[in-house]
Amino acid sequence: MQYYLMNFATLIGLLTLILIFGVIKPKFLDIDNVFNIMRQASINGLLALGMTFVVLTAGIDLSVGSILGASGIFAALVAQNHALPWFVPVLVGLGIGLLLGSINGIVISFLNVPAFVATLGMLSVARGITYLASDAQPVPGLGDDFLQIGGGNVGIVPIPVFIVAAAFLICYLLLYRIKYGRYVFGVGGNISAAKVSGINVRYIIWSVYMLSGVLAGLAGVVLTSRVSSGLAQAGQNYETDAIAAVVMGGTSLSGGKGRLWGTIVGVMVIAVLNNGLDMLAVSSYWQLIIKGIIIVAAVIVDSVNSSKE
Repeated sequence: MQYYLMNFATLIGLLTLILIFGVIKPKFLDIDNVFNIMRQASINGLLALGMTFVVLTAGIDLSVGSILGASGIFAALVAQNHALPWFVPVLVGLGIGLLLGSINGIVISFLNVPAFVATLGMLSVARGITYLASDAQPVPGLGDDFLQIGGGNVGIVPIPVFIVAAAFLICYLLLYRIKYGRYVFGVGGNISAAKVSGINVRYIIWSVYMLSGVLAGLAGVVLTSRVSSGLAQAGQNYETDAIAAVVMGGTSLSGGKGRLWGTIVGVMVIAVLNNGLDMLAVSSYWQLIIKGIIIVAAVIVDSVNSSKE
């Protein structure tokens, strides 16, 4: 019983939240609202998948929200040119995410700057770049094809859901089906042992921040498309939700232990909580307090579990 409670507590919590909101507000379970929750969760889903790799190496990435904003603005500036096909701004957004994530990785792994400091600095740098590029103004007038990425559907299923599913599959293969995943777990579990066993620790750490940057760039593209314009302030405070989803999903902040599916469950807990509390007209201030309490509770549970082991 204790095993199931430790490993499936977040999933049980998610089902309990769905049941409670469904009983109080039957409209919560409408298929349109369910897909609305999944569309909104897609942004945090992409950020949290990348954050899972970072946290597994015992790192942290506080810059994902700002990288999201920078990638979205540059993608929007390119998407304003309607002569270009839709995938050009997408590639630009991914490229910005890759560049900024790569800089994070180099500063952390090769210059030995603590991840907290390096990514906190990138948070400020990326946000400044975003305001300079857009002159702090919205970037509207994006092409119709580009707008389909975040706002379109395939049948009744939102396209962002398919994007997150594809990202999850790629991350799953990286983490569980090739040696790279074992190296990621190894670096986070015991970095000294990883070095002795021949793992190139610097490149593994560099790579996880690049991956986090690329997924933040993709999240920026999806969000820009969904809201129909590039917004300089987009992505603010998203890093908190991404970290919360990873920790709630069972990935240890100490590194070396975690599960990818748990991250997606954590993402859905936050999305369901946000949507349900909105439907109940709970003040956004109270929502922040509730979310903060959940994050602290998840960290306490992680700490207790780690001490038992």
